Amino acid sequence: MSASLYRGQLGRKRKARTDAEKKAGVLRVKESGKRSDAAKAREAAGKSKNAATIKSKQMAAARYETAANAAAREASTLESKAARYGSEMAALEVKLATAERTEREAADKTRQREQRQTERRATAEQLRIENRLSTAEEQVSTVLKELRAPKPEKLRVLMLGAASAGDLRVGREQERIRAAVERATHRDLVELDVHPAATADILLDGLTRFRPHVVHFSGHSTEDLIVFEKDIDQRHKGAIVTAVAFASAVAAVDEPPLLVLLNSCHSAAQTKNLTDSVPFAIGMSDTIGDLDAIAYAARFYAAVADGQSLQGAHLIGKAAVALAGLPDHDLPTLDWASNVDPQTTRLVTPPE
Repeated sequence: MSASLYRGQLGRKRKARTDAEKKAGVLRVKESGKRSDAAKAREAAGKSKNAATIKSKQMAAARYETAANAAAREASTLESKAARYGSEMAALEVKLATAERTEREAADKTRQREQRQTERRATAEQLRIENRLSTAEEQVSTVLKELRAPKPEKLRVLMLGAASAGDLRVGREQERIRAAVERATHRDLVELDVHPAATADILLDGLTRFRPHVVHFSGHSTEDLIVFEKDIDQRHKGAIVTAVAFASAVAAVDEPPLLVLLNSCHSAAQTKNLTDSVPFAIGMSDTIGDLDAIAYAARFYAAVADGQSLQGAHLIGKAAVALAGLPDHDLPTLDWASNVDPQTTRLVTPPE
């Protein structure tokens, strides 16, 4: 459970204890008043010579004592509740401290990972500058022409979704992407091959038969694995594929994709392996929410189909998440090989 949830529970327990203590205090005052009234009634009965008056005062004293005892019992119950709330608060404070420490450690880990990514990009940028200074312009042009994107053909996007436990809205994400592309300027230049329950075999079939320019995966992943589905109907835990095996499969075909987009948690750690064989890769640097992932992907592909550069589409996708008020707009991470430039690469080139 997150620290914010523990804080909320702690606040509610604190309020409940305060309310119980306040009500118990009021009842103790009531008890004291009733016992005082009972004492006065008994004193008046002792001083009276009239039998009727004595009986009346004694009955009043009994009523006062009964009311005082009832107030005392209710006050005791509330005081017990207040004590129990205090014990529960102590336990929650321990859990809150643990959750805060865990979140701080996770944040530190994220910052360290982002710092490593920044350093890696800086090194790659330096290498690119050195290559441009040492390589003739004709040679660079030849390398860039080897990319398949500028060919006069549709951009083929293999969309793979895997949520065998039913906990992710991959179908909704794929529908949002389809709708975004259909509204785009160059919608006729994009072809989607959609698989909402993708298995490893579907990945391999798609790579060889569909020959995609883009492989898009949405589902579960970690820094070193991806979870596909099994070829069964009931809900299940999924089929675990290592990041190395996935990258090897993508690189195995004669014409590898231009871009692999892993719209799944902690997948940014896998992009370096991917850019050893494909020009561009996008992953998420931490756990990303369903809404954030959907918003980013839909806007990214809309921008690609509008003719934006890869870098531009990536930044517009992140901006869409931020403008929607969602928290994970900084998680999508674009990585690329040293001989390509995301600012000048367009996956959809309109006909002249």
